[in-house]
Amino acid sequence: MTAPTTPAPLPLPLAHGVGAQHDLPLSPFYAYAGAFAALFVSFLSLGLLWSSSRFRGELAGRPLPAAVQRLADAPATRTALRLLGVAAALVLVLHLLLGPDDPDHNPAPGAVYVLLWVGLVPASLLLGPVWRLVNPLRALHGLLPAPRPPRPLPARLGIRPAAAGLLLFTWLELVAPDNTSTPVLLAVLGAHTAVHLLGAARHGPAWFAHADPFEVYSSLLARLSPLGRRADRRLVLRSPFNGLDATPPMPGLVATVCVLLGSTAYDGFSDNPRWITLLQTSPLGRTPTATLGLLGAVVLVAALYGLCAGSLRLVHRELTTPLTSFSHSLLPIALGYLVAHYFTLFVTEGPRTVIMAVGTDNASAPAPPLGPSGLATLQVAAIVTGHVLGVVAAHDRSVRLFPPERAVAGQLPLFVLMIAYTLGGIGLLIA
Repeated sequence: MTAPTTPAPLPLPLAHGVGAQHDLPLSPFYAYAGAFAALFVSFLSLGLLWSSSRFRGELAGRPLPAAVQRLADAPATRTALRLLGVAAALVLVLHLLLGPDDPDHNPAPGAVYVLLWVGLVPASLLLGPVWRLVNPLRALHGLLPAPRPPRPLPARLGIRPAAAGLLLFTWLELVAPDNTSTPVLLAVLGAHTAVHLLGAARHGPAWFAHADPFEVYSSLLARLSPLGRRADRRLVLRSPFNGLDATPPMPGLVATVCVLLGSTAYDGFSDNPRWITLLQTSPLGRTPTATLGLLGAVVLVAALYGLCAGSLRLVHRELTTPLTSFSHSLLPIALGYLVAHYFTLFVTEGPRTVIMAVGTDNASAPAPPLGPSGLATLQVAAIVTGHVLGVVAAHDRSVRLFPPERAVAGQLPLFVLMIAYTLGGIGLLIA
């Protein structure tokens, strides 16, 4: 059977995170002016009042009671969480195998694109790197015999495999035709399982921490969680800024964050009527054009950050790793984009997916908790707050790495980058 040349559009709830951004009741002037004022006041205040580094990374945090620590680290707790992840994976596979090939009657697409992809954001923010604890592939790997001693992962690899995996998943979510059909989802889940079980068989459990896109995604978001681990492995309550400061500057971190930022930016832009018209009229076809659009968004985000990193090296030539030294400051920006673009999707399609999974056929999504004005305010606030947090994280790292006389001037490239990202993010909401 010949595949159609142009894919059928996805059902609207799963196609985009926020619906039609261009219809949001938001004044461009007030949105841009408020965002610029917030960033400028933050930058000026930090330059005047914050002259030395205050974040302590993995050394910071108030220990939780010993009983909480024992419960969290107990083998029974870890086993229960692993079993929970395996049970959820089995339910997903059964729905794909036995359920109808219709996202309106099958909860599997919503489980993948809403509960997993979007749900990991609040789960990781509240509880830490939860996917590491419930990852069903870790459980399966533990049950399989090890054919040979694991080989250490090359240090230069970092988390680059996870960045590639995230790019592939966002392509599946935003571009791929028929991405809610059960054959496509079964094929993707099968390939994902095979690749990571083979990787873990060769390199041991460390493979998942570097290559599993969902585990890396959850772990990076968990850097902003109030729950964390100190260097001595104590479970602590900490400032999210200390979690950010403890982000290891490993290879692939910049690529991973740029994929998160670029793919979310493309998700916002893909609802623009001019882009939709281009997709429908492009001589390349819809899927190749959308693929180029997604890659272009990621490359643009990366190019802007690379230009900023090069400018930092000019300010302070002794800075040997400008790309990774400040990449942690992009994480709250990525979080702000994720909240802005996926809040409505999560609070409407998430409950609907759960209702379908427990047996209610053709469940309707609940009404959004916010009206158009409230949603617009939340989206702009999420983007601006993420950038302000990024400015604070970058400032603290700057006063630590730069000589005092260059600490403020050295941040100017980063500040310009934050403004560009902020204005671009708001523009995607109101264009």
